[in-house]
This record gives sequence, C-alpha cells and structure tokens, in this order.
Amino acid sequence: MCGRFTLTAAEYEIIQAFDLQSLNLDDEPRYNIAPGQKVLAVIQSGSEKRAGEMYWGLVPSWAKDPKIGYKMINARSETAHEKPSFKRLMSQKRCLIIADSFYEWKKISEGKQPMRISMKHRKLFAFAGLWDHWKTEDEERFTCTILTKDANPFMSEIHDRMPVILPENMQDKWIEPVKWTPDHAHQFIEQLTMEELEAYEVSPYVNSAKNTGPACIEPLA
Repeated sequence: MCGRFTLTAAEYEIIQAFDLQSLNLDDEPRYNIAPGQKVLAVIQSGSEKRAGEMYWGLVPSWAKDPKIGYKMINARSETAHEKPSFKRLMSQKRCLIIADSFYEWKKISEGKQPMRISMKHRKLFAFAGLWDHWKTEDEERFTCTILTKDANPFMSEIHDRMPVILPENMQDKWIEPVKWTPDHAHQFIEQLTMEELEAYEVSPYVNSAKNTGPACIEPLA
C-alpha cells in the first residue's frame, strides 16, 4: 500500500512541472501527508487542467458514511476495473495526485525501518489516482485514492506493493477528458514503464502522522 507521502516543492515548481495556469495553495512544505488529509490533485476539464485539494480516502458518491474513506486510501490496479467502488472512476474520473516522495516501512530483524522513496531523475511526480464527489444535504467532499501495484525489483527489497507512478509523458494521457472503458484504463496502467527510484532510511519520527516537520525526511545517521 501507499500510506504516507510528501509534497515539499514550491508552488512555482508545481505549476511549471504540471503545466498549470494557476495554483492556490498554502505554500508550506508537507513532510508527512497522511490518509484523511487534503492532497493536491489535478484533473482535466475540457482543454484546461484544474488543480485543487481533495481528501485522501475515497468516498464513493453512493456511500452513506464518509468514514469509508479511511478504508479506501488505495485501490489495487490489478482489480480496480472490476470493483464496484472503482470501475466507474477508472472510466471517467482519473486524476494525478502530486508528490515528491513517499514512505514505506521495510521489515528488519528489529521491526520496521521507515524509508523515503523518490524519483532518481526528477523531483516532482504524480501517482495515478481516482476521484469522486460525495454530497449530502449538509456536506460535500471531493475525495481520491491512489492506485497501487506489485512492487518492481527495486521496491521489492522494501515492500511487496508500491504506488502506480505515471511516467512524465503519460501524465496528461491518464487525465485526458475522454471516457475510457474500465478495461482500457486497466490496460493503460498495466503497460506503463517504471522510472528509476532511489531510497534512504529515515527516523521513526515519521511513524506518527502527528509529526510533520522536516525531521521526517532527514537521512538516518
């Protein structure tokens, strides 16, 4: 699964990297983004990309209780095109979820060692995501989930699953405002190539979602 990530880049870097017209964000770096919190997502509406915040943890439009989102922070890319919660979204509600690293916990003899993983040759990247709009008479939310897949050879040394990271030249294709069949979306994910990753150990300080400072990303001495 993918349960924590970071977005520490400046606003102008995000605008440039994803060819956005504008962005209205709190410019504070985020070192430990956790489920239930707001994340930066990009969708395409017509010819215009739109960036905004969504809650991490998918609440399907038909859900009765928004708490279901805490159980739906990830969607398995191998089966999302078949599952009722994700099938429709694979067809027409695909998004980019912006990050510059993510965390995973590697099993070691003493327990679990947190690792920070990032792209080797570029700073910012996008997870392949799905989103939905949940609304009642009293409340509405835009929510999202991150697609995951079996770990590649690099990640398999750390964990058996990993998020789907879109190659830079496939980001716009994923969010094109065209209705795909769920099978087409599945095949798109399956044929993606993986760019090189790098990783280093960080302090157990990152284990608690309450800890949000730069110490989260400092290499372990």
